[in-house]
Amino acid sequence: MDIKQLVSQMTLEEKCSLLSGADFWRTRPVERLGIPAFMVSDGPHGLRKQAEGGDHLGINDSIKAVCLPTASAAAASFDRDLCRQIGEAVGDACQHEKLAVNLGPAINIKRSPLCGRNFEYYSEDPYLAGELATAHTKGLQSRNVGVSVKHFAANSQENRRMSTSAEVDERTLREIYFPAFEKVVRDGKAWTVMCSYNRINGVYSSENPWLLKTVLRDEWGFDGYVVSDWGAVNDRVKGVSAGLDLEMPSSGGSNDRRVMEAVKAGTLDEKDVDACVENILRIHTRYLENAKPETVWDLDAQHELAGKLAAECMVLLKNEDRVLPLKETEKVAVIGKFAAVPRFQGGGSSHINCFRITSLMDELKDCSGVTYAQGYDTADEQPDETLIAEALRVAAEADKAVIVAGLPDSFESEGYDRTHLRMPLCQTELIRRVAEVNPNTIVVLYNGSPVEMPWLPLVKAVVEGYLGGQAVGTATANILYGKVNPCGRLPETLPVKLEDTPCFLSYEGEGDTGVYNEGIFVGYRYYDKKKTDVLFPFGYGLSYTKFEYSNLRLSSKEIRDTDILTVSVDVTNAGSVKGKEVVQLYVGDIESSVFRPVRELKEFGKIELEPGETKTVTFEIGKRAFAYWNTRLHDWHVETGDFRIEICSDSRTVLLSETVRVESTVQVPAHYTVNSIMADLIANPKAMEILRPIMQGGLFGSGENSGDSDAAGEAISDEMAKAMMMNMPLRSIASFSGGALTYDMIQKMVDQINNG
Repeated sequence: MDIKQLVSQMTLEEKCSLLSGADFWRTRPVERLGIPAFMVSDGPHGLRKQAEGGDHLGINDSIKAVCLPTASAAAASFDRDLCRQIGEAVGDACQHEKLAVNLGPAINIKRSPLCGRNFEYYSEDPYLAGELATAHTKGLQSRNVGVSVKHFAANSQENRRMSTSAEVDERTLREIYFPAFEKVVRDGKAWTVMCSYNRINGVYSSENPWLLKTVLRDEWGFDGYVVSDWGAVNDRVKGVSAGLDLEMPSSGGSNDRRVMEAVKAGTLDEKDVDACVENILRIHTRYLENAKPETVWDLDAQHELAGKLAAECMVLLKNEDRVLPLKETEKVAVIGKFAAVPRFQGGGSSHINCFRITSLMDELKDCSGVTYAQGYDTADEQPDETLIAEALRVAAEADKAVIVAGLPDSFESEGYDRTHLRMPLCQTELIRRVAEVNPNTIVVLYNGSPVEMPWLPLVKAVVEGYLGGQAVGTATANILYGKVNPCGRLPETLPVKLEDTPCFLSYEGEGDTGVYNEGIFVGYRYYDKKKTDVLFPFGYGLSYTKFEYSNLRLSSKEIRDTDILTVSVDVTNAGSVKGKEVVQLYVGDIESSVFRPVRELKEFGKIELEPGETKTVTFEIGKRAFAYWNTRLHDWHVETGDFRIEICSDSRTVLLSETVRVESTVQVPAHYTVNSIMADLIANPKAMEILRPIMQGGLFGSGENSGDSDAAGEAISDEMAKAMMMNMPLRSIASFSGGALTYDMIQKMVDQINNG
């Protein structure tokens, strides 16, 4: 299509009709000009296409499909290639089903473990989230189907999600809540972006020109269309002006008429309408010209893929006395309803109608040494003594007991937030009592977000499975029996208790206002800065083998912020089995004028090593690895100084470290006022030159106690006098100079410093 030519042929009514859906999932056609309707569908870890009718939260049935590992699990892989494969599989399904856009990936930051939708999000870390979401995006769009990366932006709670205002400062937005979106737009070339329900600093995302035009299009170069989250539109006319291209679902024509009337009244420029229509048609044409409905969608192959990928995502948290892997000759008691009826996905808009589900007991049904007991029910949180008694019996007769536990659907879902981090009482009681009768108790968790583990000291091993998709049973069996060496790492910190979390005091806010008081200190940035005890740190994970690191090398000890630093490290498999290792590179600013975390993840890579094998892993990092967002420059800025380059096994365990000095090529312009304090002025050599005459003139006194009065000496120590001088605003000099300096003279000094 010649899109501009096509738009020029449209009537105003036809243009406005394209700005909202025809129903829940389809756009409107313009049959007169040969423009068809296009269909979008929910995702992102599978296809949720509704055959008839429509709803947003998964109430109505959708077609049979494959549920791959959810984002909470995929993020634990720390594996870009794995996320690309998920995207490719979903893309094939979309092409087969004639879908132009799949609604995902969801990449909002896990600000709190309470967020009900955390199972659908990647991480507390923006770099990890951005890298994995970009891989997913490239994989899906390689099938010529668009993603709709969501929810832009600062959508980190479900409570009051359609009305709350996220009050977030500029630096926090830029360092924590924007980078993953920026990465997917710049590098992933996302076809569409979905705006969030919430307001940001008082302005709805759906009508925020700074968000949708200045940042998204002007800064990041986005060339696709912006679609509303379903029902997120507040004022459609303001939305068109701000850059919200497509409203979903259908407004029944009411908002189309409002837009048309605003254009006719002269309160909305028709050029804004044209721009929205062009953006929509550009993306849909991209799909139309590459549509391949003959694409094979092999559900059996994707089910097998789902099991393979889920095993790569599982995290071994504890393995005391090497109780894992299990041996085929051992008697194993498998306990827990989730072992037979697994929980492998979350509730709401991403819920997949699976064509097949494989549980752990499905996988182990032919194993002669395995017994099973249900142990608990998901319908009631209270312990069932009959079920527990049966579990204790089989556990006591076994060499090892495997309890499959986690969070039921009622504990976490889209639409509402959790109120605590506890597991159901029936499960915690079961774990405690089984551990009493079998010293080799192993816990496998199926959950979308962190849980408290008061039972942790009682059990020998813990496997975090997250929500691993419909073949999670195959993956669990392969991990437990060592057919796959666990290689997942935690994409979020597991806190000891809810009260330890960064935003415990302010999460969900007051009424419709949620203040992000913790600023940039989200997740491990907070826990590590405060040295707070955690259950397991970000990036943590064990293996059935052992890896050793050596020979950390930097391409230079001194660079400019415009240079690329190459970092290399050797990794050796010092154990006896093949395994994969996640190499994590963190950067820490040794001395900074602004608050910064102890260290931040800036690169990672996953490698596979045979026993005894050594590989060299090489990373390249640039300015953004060292920079913070400077609110005076409104840009990324590196302060000249020394930085630690750290190779870590997790955010708290540094294996190797080197230091590099980075020289800034951008000088922040000095800006002082008469209220600037002496400590800040003296730190500036140019300011010091201008102030030296008045400092040498004795206007501040000697800075030392004269000793003439014992009482004065007791009242004002030398330390106190110096501190008072250093914290004195420049304007105060006039008050203490005895008339030697006036306010106007001081103002001239300030002007001279700023212009010098």
